[in-house]
Amino acid sequence: MARKQPKKGFDFSRDMIADSDKVPALLREFRSDAWNAYQDLPFPTLKDEAWRRTSLSGFDFNKIQLPNGKAVPENITGSILTESILAKKSIATLSPAGVEINQTAKLKKQGVIFSSLTEAAEKHPDLVKKVLGKIVSPRDGKFAAATAAFANHGIFIYVPKGIQVDETLFSIGFAPWEGTAHFFQFLVYLEEGSSLTYIHESFSPEKNSQPSLSGENVEIFVGKNANLKIAEIQSYGDQVWSFGHKKALVDRDGYLEWEIAALGSSLSKHFITVDLIGQGAEGRVSGMFFADQTQHLSYNTLQRHLAPRTTSDLLFKGALDGKSRSVWRGMIYVAPGAQYIDGYQANRNLLLNSNVRADSIPGLEILNNDVRCTHGSTVGKIDPEQLFYLLSRGIPRHEAEQLVIQGFFDDIFSRFPLQEVGEQIWNKIKNRFSLK
Repeated sequence: MARKQPKKGFDFSRDMIADSDKVPALLREFRSDAWNAYQDLPFPTLKDEAWRRTSLSGFDFNKIQLPNGKAVPENITGSILTESILAKKSIATLSPAGVEINQTAKLKKQGVIFSSLTEAAEKHPDLVKKVLGKIVSPRDGKFAAATAAFANHGIFIYVPKGIQVDETLFSIGFAPWEGTAHFFQFLVYLEEGSSLTYIHESFSPEKNSQPSLSGENVEIFVGKNANLKIAEIQSYGDQVWSFGHKKALVDRDGYLEWEIAALGSSLSKHFITVDLIGQGAEGRVSGMFFADQTQHLSYNTLQRHLAPRTTSDLLFKGALDGKSRSVWRGMIYVAPGAQYIDGYQANRNLLLNSNVRADSIPGLEILNNDVRCTHGSTVGKIDPEQLFYLLSRGIPRHEAEQLVIQGFFDDIFSRFPLQEVGEQIWNKIKNRFSLK
């Protein structure tokens, strides 16, 4: 018998949208259009192809409220981005209470905009218009529309033409409250010939008694011959349900390197798309996740080659313990006329016991010739030969298994912009594994 799906979505109304005179006109209009999309779009069910393996029946959306102005608690633990990593760096802190920006004088002097979305929409509306809703549309899905309509806060990053930002920018999105929907938007816009490295973490208290929800829309534009390295870390607590629509456009000869790590949440459902829109564009996506207990992590990835001589490379790796489940569905699309392209995607899954499940579904849609596209997926247990080798050297089984898991993720860790970030991600995984 099919599991029962929610009869309706959030119990939100039009008057809950922040559209006072203090909100820039650009955002008021955008949120109004997003509300219309939210009203029109159906709530996803198991009948929808993208959601067939992800049930929302365990969450009561009707009980979720929007932030009501409560003070954000202090000294919350669980963040991957430690104080030592963030020391003397340009950083944005994002919460339902607002956005706080600390940036270096050099960054300001270069003309880089690193601000809240509200401030950017007020002071630089022409720049924001080029990105907001143009890359991730509110009509991409019910949660994309909800985030666009009800996200009071967001971050806008702009790098002018030819500017090479040699410092790493950081942001932290904090979802602190139980029974609440935390919606955020992130916009990154690189002009021609510019470069940037940006690291973002979304996190919440590790333990809450009541479920909460997080929605994120991420819109990225990499201009001609620009270079963006971006890393996203999700380390939510065990009661958070996380939804995201994230998309990047890469123009002629642009380069995108996108690292993604998912460690927390009760359930995550994220859509990640890279559109290569200019000849010679290149996109590289590396993802990893670790799930235990009854976590459900689902990722839909799409690499779209819309111009000739473009290159994409995607690798997602996951390790599953407890009674967890993962779903990865990937697609490489090659448009008519987009010849001489090179596309690759792979998903590797490590099952740590017999109670877990990993669904891996790669796909290709190629509408011309003279292309090279390959894909693959694997699902397996810890290699007994690797384990035997370590045990024969006197390493206790528990430590030997940890070393095998660390080795499985090592090539993903090495791709993160800062070595310390990869080390902190592994430490968090190791601490969870060591409790068993």
